[in-house]
Amino acid sequence: MMKKILLLATGGTIASVPSEEGLTPKLTAKELTSYITIDNQPYRLHSQILMNIDSTNMQPEHWRDIAEAIYTHYDQYDGFVVTHGTDTMAYTAAALSYMIQNSHKPIVLTGSQVPIGFPKTDAKKNIRDALRFACEDVGGVFVVFDGRVILGTRAVKMRTKSYDAFESINHPYVAYIHGETIDYQYEFPKPSGKLQFDASLCPDVFLLKLHPGTKPEIFDYIRHLYRGVIIESFGSGGVPFQGRNLLPKIKELIDDGMAVVITTQCLEEGEDLTLYEVGRKVAQNTVILSGDMNTEAIVPKLMWALGKTTNLLDIKNLMETPIANDMTQKQEESWDA
Repeated sequence: MMKKILLLATGGTIASVPSEEGLTPKLTAKELTSYITIDNQPYRLHSQILMNIDSTNMQPEHWRDIAEAIYTHYDQYDGFVVTHGTDTMAYTAAALSYMIQNSHKPIVLTGSQVPIGFPKTDAKKNIRDALRFACEDVGGVFVVFDGRVILGTRAVKMRTKSYDAFESINHPYVAYIHGETIDYQYEFPKPSGKLQFDASLCPDVFLLKLHPGTKPEIFDYIRHLYRGVIIESFGSGGVPFQGRNLLPKIKELIDDGMAVVITTQCLEEGEDLTLYEVGRKVAQNTVILSGDMNTEAIVPKLMWALGKTTNLLDIKNLMETPIANDMTQKQEESWDA
Protein backbone atom coordinates (compact mmCIF):
# COMPACT_ATOMS: atom_id res chain seq x y z
CA MET A 1 0.00 0.00 0.00
CA MET A 2 1.28 3.46 -0.92
CA LYS A 3 2.34 5.34 2.21
CA LYS A 4 1.68 9.04 2.74
CA ILE A 5 4.69 10.86 4.15
CA LEU A 6 4.88 14.47 5.34
CA LEU A 7 8.24 16.23 5.19
CA LEU A 8 8.55 19.21 7.51
CA ALA A 9 11.47 21.53 6.77
CA THR A 10 13.07 23.66 9.49
CA GLY A 11 16.27 24.93 7.83
CA GLY A 12 19.79 23.85 8.77
CA THR A 13 22.84 23.08 6.66
CA ILE A 14 20.76 20.83 4.40
CA ALA A 15 18.78 23.89 3.22
CA SER A 16 21.66 26.35 3.21
CA VAL A 17 23.17 28.37 0.37
CA PRO A 18 26.27 30.58 0.30
CA SER A 19 25.91 34.22 1.29
CA GLU A 20 28.21 37.10 2.10
CA GLU A 21 28.00 36.15 5.78
CA GLY A 22 28.52 32.42 5.26
CA LEU A 23 26.14 29.51 4.75
CA THR A 24 22.57 30.41 5.63
CA PRO A 25 19.30 28.43 5.34
CA LYS A 26 17.25 29.61 2.36
CA LEU A 27 15.78 26.64 0.49
CA THR A 28 12.07 25.91 0.85
CA ALA A 29 10.62 22.46 1.46
CA LYS A 30 9.62 22.26 -2.20
CA GLU A 31 13.13 23.18 -3.31
CA LEU A 32 14.61 20.56 -0.99
CA THR A 33 12.42 17.77 -2.31
CA SER A 34 13.16 18.78 -5.91
CA TYR A 35 16.64 17.28 -5.44
CA ILE A 36 15.16 13.87 -4.62
CA THR A 37 13.82 11.43 -7.20
CA ILE A 38 10.51 10.16 -5.82
CA ASP A 39 9.23 8.32 -8.90
CA ASN A 40 8.53 4.60 -8.37
CA GLN A 41 8.79 4.98 -4.59
CA PRO A 42 6.36 3.32 -2.16
CA TYR A 43 5.13 6.66 -0.83
CA ARG A 44 3.41 9.88 -1.74
CA LEU A 45 5.36 12.83 -0.43
CA HIS A 46 3.91 16.10 0.79
CA SER A 47 6.10 18.85 2.16
CA GLN A 48 5.73 21.94 4.31
CA ILE A 49 8.14 24.53 5.66
CA LEU A 50 7.79 25.34 9.35
CA MET A 51 10.79 27.65 9.72
CA ASN A 52 14.08 28.29 7.98
CA ILE A 53 16.74 28.73 10.64
CA ASP A 54 20.21 27.57 11.53
CA SER A 55 19.70 24.97 14.24
CA THR A 56 21.99 26.99 16.50
CA ASN A 57 19.01 29.37 16.72
CA MET A 58 16.57 26.55 17.54
CA GLN A 59 14.63 27.30 20.74
CA PRO A 60 12.24 25.19 22.89
CA GLU A 61 9.38 27.18 21.39
CA HIS A 62 10.43 25.83 17.98
CA TRP A 63 10.34 22.26 19.36
CA ARG A 64 6.75 22.93 20.36
CA ASP A 65 5.93 24.19 16.85
CA ILE A 66 7.37 21.03 15.28
CA ALA A 67 5.52 18.77 17.73
CA GLU A 68 2.23 20.57 17.15
CA ALA A 69 2.63 20.31 13.37
CA ILE A 70 3.16 16.54 13.62
CA TYR A 71 0.24 16.12 16.02
CA THR A 72 -2.06 18.24 13.84
CA HIS A 73 -1.34 16.07 10.78
CA TYR A 74 -0.93 12.79 12.65
CA ASP A 75 -4.08 11.11 11.35
CA GLN A 76 -3.47 12.21 7.75
CA TYR A 77 -0.04 10.62 7.23
CA ASP A 78 1.73 7.31 7.78
CA GLY A 79 5.09 8.79 8.66
CA PHE A 80 6.94 12.05 9.14
CA VAL A 81 10.37 13.38 8.17
CA VAL A 82 11.78 16.52 9.75
CA THR A 83 14.78 18.09 8.01
CA HIS A 84 16.87 19.89 10.60
CA GLY A 85 20.29 21.37 11.24
CA THR A 86 22.73 18.94 12.81
CA ASP A 87 24.03 21.09 15.68
CA THR A 88 20.91 20.78 17.85
CA MET A 89 19.13 17.92 16.08
CA ALA A 90 19.69 15.56 19.02
CA TYR A 91 17.99 18.00 21.44
CA THR A 92 15.00 18.31 19.10
CA ALA A 93 14.73 14.55 18.60
CA ALA A 94 14.71 13.99 22.36
CA ALA A 95 12.22 16.81 22.93
CA LEU A 96 9.81 15.28 20.39
CA SER A 97 10.23 11.92 22.14
CA TYR A 98 8.80 13.43 25.34
CA MET A 99 6.12 15.62 23.79
CA ILE A 100 4.81 12.89 21.46
CA GLN A 101 4.75 9.54 23.26
CA ASN A 102 3.40 6.19 22.09
CA SER A 103 3.46 7.20 18.44
CA HIS A 104 2.58 4.21 16.29
CA LYS A 105 4.13 5.96 13.30
CA PRO A 106 7.77 6.82 12.57
CA ILE A 107 8.88 10.40 13.19
CA VAL A 108 12.29 10.74 11.55
CA LEU A 109 14.78 13.59 11.83
CA THR A 110 17.58 14.01 9.33
CA GLY A 111 19.87 16.66 7.90
CA SER A 112 23.30 16.88 6.36
CA GLN A 113 26.85 18.00 6.92
CA VAL A 114 27.01 19.53 3.42
CA PRO A 115 24.22 21.61 1.79
CA ILE A 116 22.02 19.71 -0.64
CA GLY A 117 23.03 21.90 -3.57
CA PHE A 118 26.75 21.13 -3.20
CA PRO A 119 28.45 18.42 -5.34
CA LYS A 120 29.67 16.25 -2.45
CA THR A 121 26.55 16.56 -0.34
CA ASP A 122 25.34 13.81 1.98
CA ALA A 123 21.87 15.37 2.03
CA LYS A 124 20.31 13.38 -0.80
CA LYS A 125 21.26 10.03 0.72
CA ASN A 126 20.09 11.09 4.18
CA ILE A 127 16.70 12.29 2.91
CA ARG A 128 16.22 9.11 0.85
CA ASP A 129 17.11 6.97 3.88
CA ALA A 130 14.81 9.00 6.14
CA LEU A 131 11.91 8.67 3.69
CA ARG A 132 12.57 4.95 3.39
CA PHE A 133 12.50 4.47 7.16
CA ALA A 134 9.41 6.67 7.49
CA CYS A 135 7.59 3.98 5.50
CA GLU A 136 8.40 1.30 8.09
CA ASP A 137 5.79 -0.21 10.39
CA VAL A 138 7.47 1.11 13.55
CA GLY A 139 6.62 3.87 15.97
CA GLY A 140 8.62 6.50 17.81
CA VAL A 141 11.12 9.26 17.16
CA PHE A 142 14.38 8.50 15.33
CA VAL A 143 17.45 10.17 13.88
CA VAL A 144 18.48 8.78 10.50
CA PHE A 145 21.93 9.83 9.41
CA ASP A 146 24.69 8.26 7.30
CA GLY A 147 22.74 5.03 6.94
CA ARG A 148 22.20 4.57 10.67
CA VAL A 149 18.96 4.70 12.63
CA ILE A 150 19.22 6.01 16.20
CA LEU A 151 16.57 6.37 18.88
CA GLY A 152 15.57 10.00 19.34
CA THR A 153 16.66 9.96 22.98
CA ARG A 154 20.06 8.38 22.31
CA ALA A 155 21.57 10.43 19.49
CA VAL A 156 24.61 12.64 20.06
CA LYS A 157 26.49 14.68 17.47
CA MET A 158 30.12 13.58 17.73
CA ARG A 159 31.74 15.16 14.68
CA THR A 160 31.55 18.64 13.17
CA LYS A 161 32.36 17.80 9.54
CA SER A 162 32.37 14.06 8.84
CA TYR A 163 29.35 12.39 7.27
CA ASP A 164 29.03 10.00 10.23
CA ALA A 165 28.25 12.91 12.54
CA PHE A 166 25.95 11.08 14.98
CA GLU A 167 26.38 8.09 17.24
CA SER A 168 24.01 6.15 19.43
CA ILE A 169 25.17 6.51 23.02
CA ASN A 170 24.58 3.79 25.64
CA HIS A 171 22.12 2.01 23.36
CA PRO A 172 22.38 -0.15 20.22
CA TYR A 173 21.64 1.32 16.83
CA VAL A 174 18.07 0.58 15.82
CA ALA A 175 19.03 -0.35 12.26
CA TYR A 176 21.33 0.22 9.32
CA ILE A 177 19.94 1.29 5.95
CA HIS A 178 21.49 -0.06 2.75
CA GLY A 179 19.51 1.35 -0.16
CA GLU A 180 16.05 -0.20 0.12
CA THR A 181 17.17 -2.76 2.71
CA ILE A 182 16.80 -2.05 6.43
CA ASP A 183 18.89 -4.25 8.72
CA TYR A 184 17.40 -4.11 12.21
CA GLN A 185 19.87 -4.71 15.03
CA TYR A 186 17.27 -6.01 17.47
CA GLU A 187 13.57 -6.75 17.55
CA PHE A 188 12.06 -3.32 17.77
CA PRO A 189 9.00 -3.33 20.06
CA LYS A 190 5.63 -2.01 18.99
CA PRO A 191 4.45 1.04 20.95
CA SER A 192 1.77 0.24 23.50
CA GLY A 193 -1.04 2.52 24.56
CA LYS A 194 -2.64 5.49 22.90
CA LEU A 195 -0.83 8.46 21.44
CA GLN A 196 0.04 11.01 24.12
CA PHE A 197 0.69 14.63 23.23
CA ASP A 198 1.90 17.16 25.78
CA ALA A 199 3.89 20.12 24.48
CA SER A 200 4.03 21.97 27.81
CA LEU A 201 7.62 23.06 28.28
CA CYS A 202 9.37 25.25 30.80
CA PRO A 203 12.60 26.47 29.18
CA ASP A 204 14.02 27.80 32.47
CA VAL A 205 16.79 25.19 32.63
CA PHE A 206 20.51 25.84 33.09
CA LEU A 207 23.32 23.45 32.16
CA LEU A 208 26.48 23.78 34.26
CA LYS A 209 29.67 21.91 33.41
CA LEU A 210 31.92 21.69 36.46
CA HIS A 211 35.65 22.30 36.24
CA PRO A 212 38.36 22.44 38.89
CA GLY A 213 37.87 25.86 40.44
CA THR A 214 34.10 26.27 39.94
CA LYS A 215 32.92 28.86 42.47
CA PRO A 216 29.94 28.01 44.72
CA GLU A 217 28.64 31.56 44.22
CA ILE A 218 27.60 30.72 40.65
CA PHE A 219 24.52 29.05 42.13
CA ASP A 220 23.40 32.38 43.64
CA TYR A 221 22.98 33.73 40.11
CA ILE A 222 21.32 30.60 38.76
CA ARG A 223 18.63 30.48 41.45
CA HIS A 224 17.08 33.79 40.36
CA LEU A 225 16.85 32.95 36.66
CA TYR A 226 16.01 29.24 36.40
CA ARG A 227 13.73 26.56 37.81
CA GLY A 228 16.07 23.68 37.12
CA VAL A 229 19.80 23.10 36.82
CA ILE A 230 21.67 20.18 35.30
CA ILE A 231 25.13 19.70 36.75
CA GLU A 232 27.64 17.88 34.57
CA SER A 233 29.79 16.45 37.33
CA PHE A 234 33.09 14.57 37.26
CA GLY A 235 33.38 10.84 36.59
CA SER A 236 30.61 8.76 38.13
CA GLY A 237 28.95 11.81 39.64
CA GLY A 238 31.54 13.54 41.80
CA VAL A 239 30.88 17.06 43.10
CA PRO A 240 33.66 18.89 45.04
CA PHE A 241 33.16 19.22 48.81
CA GLN A 242 36.69 20.33 49.76
CA GLY A 243 38.23 23.70 48.94
CA ARG A 244 35.46 25.32 46.91
CA ASN A 245 32.67 23.27 48.46
CA LEU A 246 29.62 23.24 46.18
CA LEU A 247 27.35 21.11 48.36
CA PRO A 248 25.87 23.82 50.66
CA LYS A 249 24.82 25.93 47.67
CA ILE A 250 23.28 22.91 45.94
CA LYS A 251 21.29 22.19 49.10
CA GLU A 252 20.09 25.81 49.15
CA LEU A 253 18.83 25.48 45.59
CA ILE A 254 16.85 22.36 46.44
CA ASP A 255 15.47 23.92 49.61
CA ASP A 256 14.27 26.82 47.47
CA GLY A 257 12.37 24.40 45.24
CA MET A 258 14.79 24.15 42.31
CA ALA A 259 15.17 20.82 40.48
CA VAL A 260 18.82 19.75 40.49
CA VAL A 261 19.91 16.97 38.13
CA ILE A 262 23.29 15.29 38.45
CA THR A 263 24.86 13.83 35.31
CA THR A 264 28.41 13.14 34.21
CA GLN A 265 30.76 14.76 31.74
CA CYS A 266 31.68 11.27 30.54
CA LEU A 267 29.76 10.40 27.40
CA GLU A 268 29.34 6.72 28.06
CA GLU A 269 28.10 4.53 30.95
CA GLY A 270 26.40 7.28 32.98
CA GLU A 271 26.51 8.38 36.60
CA ASP A 272 26.59 6.27 39.77
CA LEU A 273 26.51 8.45 42.88
CA THR A 274 26.80 5.43 45.18
CA LEU A 275 30.35 4.56 44.14
CA TYR A 276 32.50 7.32 45.67
CA GLU A 277 32.30 9.62 48.68
CA VAL A 278 32.19 12.63 46.34
CA GLY A 279 29.01 11.20 44.86
CA ARG A 280 27.36 9.95 48.04
CA LYS A 281 27.68 13.33 49.72
CA VAL A 282 25.73 15.14 46.99
CA ALA A 283 23.22 12.26 46.87
CA GLN A 284 22.28 13.02 50.49
CA ASN A 285 20.30 15.92 49.04
CA THR A 286 17.14 15.33 46.99
CA VAL A 287 19.00 15.46 43.69
CA ILE A 288 17.64 13.91 40.50
CA LEU A 289 19.60 10.99 39.11
CA SER A 290 20.10 10.75 35.35
CA GLY A 291 21.48 7.23 34.95
CA ASP A 292 23.02 6.82 31.51
CA MET A 293 20.92 9.47 29.77
CA ASN A 294 22.83 11.85 27.54
CA THR A 295 22.74 15.59 28.11
CA GLU A 296 20.86 16.18 24.86
CA ALA A 297 17.97 14.17 26.35
CA ILE A 298 18.23 15.43 29.94
CA VAL A 299 17.79 19.08 28.94
CA PRO A 300 14.43 18.72 27.10
CA LYS A 301 13.20 16.06 29.55
CA LEU A 302 13.69 18.47 32.46
CA MET A 303 11.94 21.25 30.51
CA TRP A 304 9.07 18.85 29.82
CA ALA A 305 8.86 17.72 33.46
CA LEU A 306 8.94 21.32 34.74
CA GLY A 307 6.17 22.14 32.28
CA LYS A 308 3.95 19.52 33.92
CA THR A 309 4.41 20.21 37.64
CA THR A 310 6.17 22.32 40.26
CA ASN A 311 6.34 19.48 42.81
CA LEU A 312 9.98 18.43 43.20
CA LEU A 313 9.20 14.80 44.06
CA ASP A 314 6.93 14.51 41.01
CA ILE A 315 9.65 16.06 38.85
CA LYS A 316 12.19 13.62 40.28
CA ASN A 317 9.87 10.70 39.55
CA LEU A 318 9.28 11.85 35.96
CA MET A 319 12.98 12.37 35.34
CA GLU A 320 14.04 9.02 36.80
CA THR A 321 11.37 7.04 34.92
CA PRO A 322 12.59 5.69 31.56
CA ILE A 323 10.71 7.22 28.61
CA ALA A 324 11.33 6.24 25.00
CA ASN A 325 14.31 4.11 26.14
CA ASP A 326 16.18 7.21 27.27
CA MET A 327 17.87 5.42 30.17
CA THR A 328 18.91 1.91 31.10
CA GLN A 329 17.56 0.38 34.28
CA LYS A 330 20.49 0.21 36.67
CA GLN A 331 21.89 -3.12 37.74
CA GLU A 332 23.82 -3.62 40.95
CA GLU A 333 27.56 -3.74 40.33
CA SER A 334 30.34 -4.69 42.71
CA TRP A 335 34.12 -4.52 42.63
CA ASP A 336 34.37 -7.04 45.45
CA ALA A 337 36.48 -10.09 44.66
